[in-house]
Amino acid sequence: MKKMAVIYYSWSNGNTKRIAERLSKGTGADLIRIDTAKPYEGSYEDVVAQGKREVNEGYKPQIKPIGVDLSQYDVIAVGTPTWWYTMAPAVHTFLEQTDFTGKTVIPFMTNGGWPGHVIKDMKKACKGASFACEMEIKFDSSGGDHLETPDKDIDAWVEKVRKEVNQNA
Repeated sequence: MKKMAVIYYSWSNGNTKRIAERLSKGTGADLIRIDTAKPYEGSYEDVVAQGKREVNEGYKPQIKPIGVDLSQYDVIAVGTPTWWYTMAPAVHTFLEQTDFTGKTVIPFMTNGGWPGHVIKDMKKACKGASFACEMEIKFDSSGGDHLETPDKDIDAWVEKVRKEVNQNA
């Protein structure tokens, strides 16, 4: 069996974390969180405004070391919330700092509205990777944690990823 990690960023420990945990549990993959070196501070509105500035400026914040040797993994699922139609800046930092040569990357994203170009941007930033099983997961746009993507679709995706990890093992 191929060795898999689920690596994700979630500012508020919300939707993206929940999906990453679900994928990790369903595939037996290691779960790894991306954290910024300097945490975002202030209200939700403050963080949204800062995120918009960072995305518009192409800013890539410093992140904490993830604490694992990615060369030990064959498949790496990477999850991000949508920030202004692209990936969260912390995920951009992680992807650009990582050599994915010979790895299969499974990009997934959560969004509360238009998904933008997150998956396309993630693929562009993953140097040397091949890709499989990409997924866009939509939540209620009011900022809640109500899934709009049906549970059965997420379960089917998790099963598809599990099969991807187990094939050619």
